[in-house]
Amino acid sequence: MKLTDKVALITGSSQGIGAAIAQRFAAEGARVVINYNSNPDKAKEVLANIEAKGGTGFIVGANLGVVADVQRLISDSIAHFGRLDILVNNAGIEIHAPFWEATEADYDKVLAVNAKGVFFATQEMAKHLMATKRPGKIINMSSVHEDLPFPNFTAYCMSKGALKMMARNLSIELAPFGITINNIAPGAIQTPINTALLNDPVKLTALLGQIPLKRLGTTDDVANLAVFLASADSDYVTGSTYLVDGGLTWNYQEQ
Repeated sequence: MKLTDKVALITGSSQGIGAAIAQRFAAEGARVVINYNSNPDKAKEVLANIEAKGGTGFIVGANLGVVADVQRLISDSIAHFGRLDILVNNAGIEIHAPFWEATEADYDKVLAVNAKGVFFATQEMAKHLMATKRPGKIINMSSVHEDLPFPNFTAYCMSKGALKMMARNLSIELAPFGITINNIAPGAIQTPINTALLNDPVKLTALLGQIPLKRLGTTDDVANLAVFLASADSDYVTGSTYLVDGGLTWNYQEQ
């Protein structure tokens, strides 16, 4: 098992990609912190699945758009397990709105979770690792839209573009402490956030036509890469973004 004796916090891990990563990390030997914002029952389901397979988990509720909540999430995780080795900044939101209709509230909500929350969670994690003089792994769940335009989701694209530069900058700044940071950029993945797409045959067929591998990604496709980036296998990897998109980015045309 690649993550034996490691402690990992995965934000937004009560469902979707985050839940898959939490369960996969536990299967690889890590003790995991499961984070939710508004759905504790889903978090309990993830924990039950982990424990049923002999794993260990701990649930912490926190709103990643509130810095005090972010700081408490990190401190509660450390208090429970004694330390953290891996942080996966997975929590994120998107709001559909033409640019000229997007409100200040829309902008603030998206940037608070997708950029500010990631910034301060990473800061708290780095401070913990530096204080305890240990190396660590930070993984940001970005998106193909850190590079690829996505009309009607400008604030979302801005937030993901910020993660691209954040990883590049911190790969230099945190390297002296043995801390690596990388981004995973999923494309079209079968998750609850894509329910509308999955139920629209016309849009789904059009999208699949632009994916060279001719299928949507699964949460396991993303979790597999997350295990690599969290493990010793990636010790010489930092500041990079890894696309998990079936080739979509290089074949995409806006409809």
